Amino acid sequence: MATIRVGFGSDFKVSDSKIGIGTANPTALLEVSETAKTDFNITGVTTLTSYGGFIAQNQYVTEPSAIGFATIGVGTLTQYYETTTEFTDLGGVHHGDDQRFNTLSEDLVIDDGQILNITNTEMVGSTTIGEQDPHSHSSYVCAGSLEQVSVTGHFSVPNGGINDRKDNPIEGTVRFNDDLATLEFFNGIEWKQFTYSQQSGRGIVGDTGSGNRYQYFNIQTLGNSQDFGESSVSTGGAGNGGGSNGIRVVWSGGTSPSNGNTIEYNTIASAGNPIDFGNLLAQSDSGGTVSSSTRAVICGALNRDGAAAGKDVMEYVEISTLGDAIDFGDTITIGNSQCDGMNSPTRGFFEGGGYPASDNSIAMISIASKGNAINFGEASVHASYKRNVSSTTRGIACGGRVSYPGPFSDTIDYIEMASTGNAIDFGNLTQARHSPAGAGTLTRGVFCGGYCFSSAPSTAAVNTMDYITIASTGDAIDFGDCSFTDSFMHGASDSHGGLGGF
Repeated sequence: MATIRVGFGSDFKVSDSKIGIGTANPTALLEVSETAKTDFNITGVTTLTSYGGFIAQNQYVTEPSAIGFATIGVGTLTQYYETTTEFTDLGGVHHGDDQRFNTLSEDLVIDDGQILNITNTEMVGSTTIGEQDPHSHSSYVCAGSLEQVSVTGHFSVPNGGINDRKDNPIEGTVRFNDDLATLEFFNGIEWKQFTYSQQSGRGIVGDTGSGNRYQYFNIQTLGNSQDFGESSVSTGGAGNGGGSNGIRVVWSGGTSPSNGNTIEYNTIASAGNPIDFGNLLAQSDSGGTVSSSTRAVICGALNRDGAAAGKDVMEYVEISTLGDAIDFGDTITIGNSQCDGMNSPTRGFFEGGGYPASDNSIAMISIASKGNAINFGEASVHASYKRNVSSTTRGIACGGRVSYPGPFSDTIDYIEMASTGNAIDFGNLTQARHSPAGAGTLTRGVFCGGYCFSSAPSTAAVNTMDYITIASTGDAIDFGDCSFTDSFMHGASDSHGGLGGF
């Protein structure tokens, strides 16, 4: 039996090596050595989750640390084991165990100003036959997921060039692309770049027929356009349209035989005359251009080197640099001359065109690569001098000249750029015409000016501006008036559907 002394500092004196405390079963005994003492009062039901002691609520990193995995490899004759230097033990990391927080909340708290690296460990181990067996493995902080991350200083995502992307990325992976100088994410199918909010929705229209002027307007509002500047090419330097990376727009070609190979550029956010960029491979005008965040691809157009026919040549420039165009490949037919371009962040499309006969083919390219175009489908109308706008998913084509000298078309059709197939009817322009310059955002497309019949067979340039909502279908609505009229127009914007590509 135990003897009991009641009072401050009470203890149990053991007389027969065993005691029972509050037990109904006399065999449920607690074995102790020497003295059992208590200096606290326990009431209610215990909620202790570990017999080994209390677990910390959070785990703290107070010094710059590198976290990596312990790794073990076993062979018949050889065993190897490695950990990274500056190892911070978060519990359970030895001999290939999952690395996890040894805390109740699984919160890792990093002191201000400290740096935490989570790395991959490169390792070389000796095999049983004496060869080196290089391999790598991934490390991570915990097996679960973090519900919330709060960063008050600097946070960096993984970075690297285009060739550094993982072969099988996980959907939702985010990284910084050093080659493109932009954030990108994997959507489960392809890599896409983030669209930046500073895009203003400005559209610029170039004069390629009887003049050399440019005009601009805000696509997101309604109203008339305003003068922007003048081309150095006397009879229009936007013959093949404009390619924009969101900051700069490049214009190429023109109707002057002596200047038809000119490439110029504007800074979209400003107003002023364009600046010399370089030269095309050959003199041309009336072609089409598609562009991504980095590259503009110019489609074959009317030759200005002595041959009065369309051509199937495509060439490209890197928009953020200066220099001459480089051969890209061939489009599917010379019928893709006298057209315009639609673009997603990765694909470019040239619909219709043709000289002297019109065409209804739709050619498709991958903007990031070089090579010949492939067939996508067919347009709803055979016509040349169509003009286009696009979101990231849908391309819109409108107007055009069905035959020479007419009639002209008021048809608007569209394609879903992620698939293949024929164009689908969208609606009609407010006025049938060819070459109405197209400029758009991801939601709205505006068509400016162009050439129409005044009274057959006479034709005249018009100052009409009308717009559509790209995600819907329906007829175009009046937008305003151009600051000047011209018969052959091309447009560009700082917020079209090709931005975010490479």
